[in-house]
Amino acid sequence: MARPSAHSLASTVAYQPPRLVSANGIELCYDSFGDSRAEPMVMIMGLGAQMIHWDDEFCRDIAANGFRVIRFDNRDIGLSSKMAGGKPLTIFELAKLRYFGRPVAAPYKLSDMAADVVGLLDALGIEAAHVVGASMGGMIAQELAIEHPQRVRSLVSIMSTTGHPRLPQPGRAVAVQLLQKQPASYDEFVARFKQTWLFLRVGSFPEDEARDLDRAHRTYTRGLEPDGVSRQLRAILASGSRKERLASVTAPTLVIHGKVDPLVHPAGGRDTAASIPGAKLLMIDGMGHALPISMWREVIDAIVDHAYGVTGFSQIADGARRSAAR
Repeated sequence: MARPSAHSLASTVAYQPPRLVSANGIELCYDSFGDSRAEPMVMIMGLGAQMIHWDDEFCRDIAANGFRVIRFDNRDIGLSSKMAGGKPLTIFELAKLRYFGRPVAAPYKLSDMAADVVGLLDALGIEAAHVVGASMGGMIAQELAIEHPQRVRSLVSIMSTTGHPRLPQPGRAVAVQLLQKQPASYDEFVARFKQTWLFLRVGSFPEDEARDLDRAHRTYTRGLEPDGVSRQLRAILASGSRKERLASVTAPTLVIHGKVDPLVHPAGGRDTAASIPGAKLLMIDGMGHALPISMWREVIDAIVDHAYGVTGFSQIADGARRSAAR
């Protein structure tokens, strides 16, 4: 049965405001969209990105298809717990890693961040969930599927990679942009925010550009943690390659990647799909390292269709699908 569009129902979706919950020995801030009894879907955001980078409307649209969409701030970002240690990363350390394979020191790794997700599921009384991760969030989702397979009903890895060292790496210009010092003022932060997303989206996306000021304001207001972003980057670099271990993933997997991604080379998405048994791959024309509004329909439809394809889909979510079809 084809999945009906639930876009028109998105405005009626229930919303649970942000809360703090104890998970894996820290506090995570989360909110959710949709019926609390619906099929759970956890959204994991990327490096230095707060949970609100999963746009409200994006989450509501997915929830309108019969899901409880849960987004949260990773450790060291937004309103979740801030960690300690880890000096700002340097170009010299990146060079040693790239050319000599010397590991980067880190106060925690991606596996610890995957354990945070397990803690969140435990705190919410969720046995298993559909898991969607973008960029670093995709890496965390992969770790979750490798180390805690019983907690992952399905996996969607977006604009992410296996971390294999032979894959094309970001160029120097990208590295310099990632390592820029945090802006000192609100106006500087807004200007940097706009500049960064113009770079990541690759091209002109007027709808998103019109929202960048509001998005920057919400991000700034929720709080910044420059040292936390550095620690997250160290976690990525210290965690190494997942390529061989991804062969053990049993969760039905969909990999989505932009064909013009300037940060994580498209080869990273192809390698992820090739490394996970039975994984499906969706390469999107004109998509960079972002989820522009004009591409939401294609991405949301792919995520929802993938979750609907999982055997044993809950009666509640299946009922929502049939109701929307009437």
